[in-house]
Amino acid sequence: MSEKSWEQLEEWCLNCYRCGLSQGRHNVVIDRGSRQSEIMFIGEGPGEQEDLQGRPFVGPAGQLFDKLLVAAGFAPDEVYVANIVKCRPPNNRDPREEEQQACINYLRYQTALIKPKIIICLGRIAAKAIIDRDFKITKDRGRWIQRKGVWMMATFHPSAVLRDELKKRPVWEDFKSIRMKFDEIC
Repeated sequence: MSEKSWEQLEEWCLNCYRCGLSQGRHNVVIDRGSRQSEIMFIGEGPGEQEDLQGRPFVGPAGQLFDKLLVAAGFAPDEVYVANIVKCRPPNNRDPREEEQQACINYLRYQTALIKPKIIICLGRIAAKAIIDRDFKITKDRGRWIQRKGVWMMATFHPSAVLRDELKKRPVWEDFKSIRMKFDEIC
């Protein structure tokens, strides 16, 4: 992947058949939001609604995500949102390691195009792929680290919050911390 352009990224993703996920997709799910944003949110992969609509975080978890963004003072269209994998895993299962590896260069390319000052991993899959292979979401979420000039943090995936009410308070604390970090450095 050489020339850095959105058109090139989209062409590569739309024509990708590097793993079995491509066989069951309706749409390749690349991104949503502002491509000029200084903050990037990364989830694990598209769900059913995302696959049908071709945009990340548009189903029930996406609706909660948007509410969290607004409550923290962000407009949903002012942040940049992407996923580790660009095609939906069957039955919303976790993307397998080989599927993540097949897609990771697309995410690296997106990150190079965005040049975010802040990256937020939504859930353990994203945190393990981006922050640390041994990341424990319950123990390590909410902690800021800096790598190559980029501030990173992970929080619970909105779908986990929908399944477990006890995660509401911690995820809200994380979003308040995200707002404070954004105000501090952006």
